Order: sequence, then structure tokens, then C-alpha cells
Amino acid sequence: MKLDNATVLRLAEHLENCELQARDTLKITDDHPDMDWDDAYAIQDAIKARKLGRGHKVAGLKAGLTSHAKMKQMGVDTPCFGFVADAHAVPDGGEIKVSELIHPKVEPEICFVTKRALRGPGCHIGAVLAATDFVMPGIEVIDSRYRDFKFDLKSVIADNTSAARFAVGGRVRSVGEVDLRTLGVVLEVNGEIKSLGAGAAVLGHPAAAVAMLANHLGSRGEEIPAGTLILSGGITEAVAVKAGDNVALRIQGLGSVSLRFI
Repeated sequence: MKLDNATVLRLAEHLENCELQARDTLKITDDHPDMDWDDAYAIQDAIKARKLGRGHKVAGLKAGLTSHAKMKQMGVDTPCFGFVADAHAVPDGGEIKVSELIHPKVEPEICFVTKRALRGPGCHIGAVLAATDFVMPGIEVIDSRYRDFKFDLKSVIADNTSAARFAVGGRVRSVGEVDLRTLGVVLEVNGEIKSLGAGAAVLGHPAAAVAMLANHLGSRGEEIPAGTLILSGGITEAVAVKAGDNVALRIQGLGSVSLRFI
């Protein structure tokens, strides 16, 4: 690590305050160009500790920037990982206040729930499928705290991969009932199709993102516990939304989930 503990804690407080107060900031690597990957995840961990310290709970884990469309959109070439808190959860069909966000975007995801723990190194797609209880559709609302969505990968990791809100719904299906690679995905805003895709857009197979997450955590002496919700990453590029928008995600065989922005 390049940053001392006091700097890590200060940056975590700064980024979380930007999230909670809906205000943007310049990317943190502008002032800390030498920070490394360990620093970035240490800042994210400090944000998590701040939330837990206020009585919140971790609602799930997430992989970010896992599709080629998202990597191209954000100008990066490597996935990243974070978490979602209980305060980020919105019920299917629920409302989200745009005033509480900076510049929200939505992306369609296939979500996994585990029935057994997953641990790396060496985790692979087969192990993920064997440990999965069920899958279902989810909409993630991302809201980078960085001005004009301009950031590098270390900055976005520190910012908990732009986590803001999420909703899951639709039908739950076992992985044996569906081919996650070929599932068709339609994201609509106000009844208009905004993006189309298939599960294979996420690293060739969405379970690959979960395996990468398990291996990432394994390198840190951690695991994905049984019963964990995992957002496997956006299947298409993220779509900007505004007040008055109704967003619906439909995934072949998994039903639909929706959100309203007010």
C-alpha cells in the first residue's frame, strides 16, 4: 500500500459523504496518483466499515465493468468488485428519488444467490453453478461520485464501484433450468427499448464474474458466504435516467423487474 491509514480513512469519509449528500468530486487519483490496488480496496473496505458502524448491513456483493460494452463505455479493461448495502435496496416496482443521486444510470443484471460458500483461488464457472441456489433478474442503479463520470479503475474501486441502488424481482430459477449464456435481455425506459443483450456479454458467461469475485476475495483471505446475493455485472452499457422515467428489465425465462424515478 502507498497510502497511510489516516489518508485511507479520510478518503473513505470523503467518498461516502459524496454518496450520502449527492455531490460530486474529482477522481481521487488526481491528488494521489501513486495509490495502488490495495489502497483502492482499503478505501472501499473503510466505506463498508462506516456503514456497518451505523447499523447498516451488507445486502450483497457485486461485480462491475464485466461486459465489453461497459468496459468500452468507461474506458477500462478489467472488472472490479464491491458491495451493496441494505440502504441501497429498492423493492420491485419501487420509487427512487433522483434528488438523492448525482447522475444515475441503470444496467441490467443476472443475479445469483448462493446455497454454499465459494472460495478462491481456483474458483471456476462449474463451481459457481454447483454452489448457486437460484438466479433472478436485477436492475442496478449506478451513480459514480466522480464529476462527469470521469474516473480511472482505482478511483471507481475506492468509490465502491459506483454502487447506489438496486432492485431484484421476476422469477427465481435454478441454473439447471436456463442457459445463462443465451438468455435474452431487454432494458426499456418508458416503454422504449434502450438496450438489448444476452448473458454471454458478461465475460462469456455471467458465472465467470462470480468466479472472479470469489478468486478476488480468496486472495484476501475471504469467501462468498452461503446465502449471498451477487450482482454479476451489467450486460449492456449503462443507460442514463431522470425524474419521470419508468425502467423495466425483462430477461428471457426469468421474468421482469422495474423501477420508477421521481
